[in-house]
Amino acid sequence: MEDIKNIIESLLFVAEDSLTIDSIKKVLNSTDSNAIRNVLNELSSEYEARKGGFFLREVAGGYQIRTRSEYSQWIRRLLRPNPLRLSNAALETLAIVAYKQPVIRSDIEHLRGVDCGGILRMLLERKLIRVVGRKEIPGRPMIYTTTKKFLELFELKDLKDLPSPKEIEELGDCSIEQTGDEDTKNS
Repeated sequence: MEDIKNIIESLLFVAEDSLTIDSIKKVLNSTDSNAIRNVLNELSSEYEARKGGFFLREVAGGYQIRTRSEYSQWIRRLLRPNPLRLSNAALETLAIVAYKQPVIRSDIEHLRGVDCGGILRMLLERKLIRVVGRKEIPGRPMIYTTTKKFLELFELKDLKDLPSPKEIEELGDCSIEQTGDEDTKNS
């Protein structure tokens, strides 16, 4: 069992994307999903008990080793990554794709009221959305969905973890109330 644990830990360490139980099973030539899940739970518990620089998180339908946020400033100094910046228009388009998928460009443009071609290209280049086929209507428009990278970026296990429209509305109401309180204090 310890050897399998070390193998799974090594796979998680080198994987660029989250690893599903099925992908681990293929590498191990195993058919026992429960044993793999138990090892993943054991590794997660060990990392939590240790309180080290990383932990095991279930994201994008799989598992991934992630660094703890309290060490992000040092990681940024080392890696100096270009932060992923998205304009309001890009975030709005991405939200439409996430909530309405599978969706075609004309549906997105109908909801937004503006052309989205450039934004869709940029989201495709950043691998936040992908083309899954063409719709069987005149012109055969491309069909868009979100990607695994989208789930990883927003730390979602799957699309069911997206906030519901009601939760989003409640967040908006809270921010309006806080802004109203600030206005009262400044008077």
